[in-house]
Amino acid sequence: MLFIAGPCVIESAELLDTVAAELVRLNREYGLDIIFKSSFDKANRTSLQSFRGPGLDKGLQMLADVKAKYGLRILTDIHEAYQAAPVGEVADVLQIPAFLCRQTDLLIAAARTGRIVNIKKAQFLSGSDMRYPVEKARQSGATDVWLTERGNSFGYNNLVVDFRNIPEMLRFSPTVVMDCTHSVQRPGAGDGFTGGDRQFIPAMALAAKAFGATGYFFEIHPDPDTALSDGTNMLPLNQFEQVIKKLV
Repeated sequence: MLFIAGPCVIESAELLDTVAAELVRLNREYGLDIIFKSSFDKANRTSLQSFRGPGLDKGLQMLADVKAKYGLRILTDIHEAYQAAPVGEVADVLQIPAFLCRQTDLLIAAARTGRIVNIKKAQFLSGSDMRYPVEKARQSGATDVWLTERGNSFGYNNLVVDFRNIPEMLRFSPTVVMDCTHSVQRPGAGDGFTGGDRQFIPAMALAAKAFGATGYFFEIHPDPDTALSDGTNMLPLNQFEQVIKKLV
């Protein structure tokens, strides 16, 4: 069972250490291989005043430090094609953000790194539409392509998850991940930032399991209410173990 977890954005080395140490403990306790996730840059924030992260160079060094210190595999997202090669030197999985999943040059660049490519399904696409991003990545050299469900736009400031997308996407990839935290977002609903309903995160995970998901994505934070990005839809770090217990 695949788990991806970590803070939304790199806020500090101390935050990364706190989360990484807990993931190592959980890996040992439950025999897992949780992949550590955090973003060096949040390029699609609601407001210009929103915190974006430390940037490419410093962020990759911080992720490399986590990898060396804790032995965790690393996942991070890229937003532009030029980022793929340097990120591929550090990350084990390159993630394509949902809004960018049809960007051909970005998919080609990620595929050429030889790393795993995780493509998040756009909020405006169906599960069957994800056949074509997968084909782009594979035809460009990617040997391992994952897909991630994260809900669809449902009117203004809201998302809804059609769990039928999971078995639909399993037709194109043997690894389909449920993003249990971004799927409870309320985009742009927080007066300049994204809102969310974190109380529904465990239910999202269990529902996805019923529909055949092979992996689960959680953004976690020791204190989501003080997080610099996506706090309203992040799972508190001290609740993560209980969700894992229910899934395994």
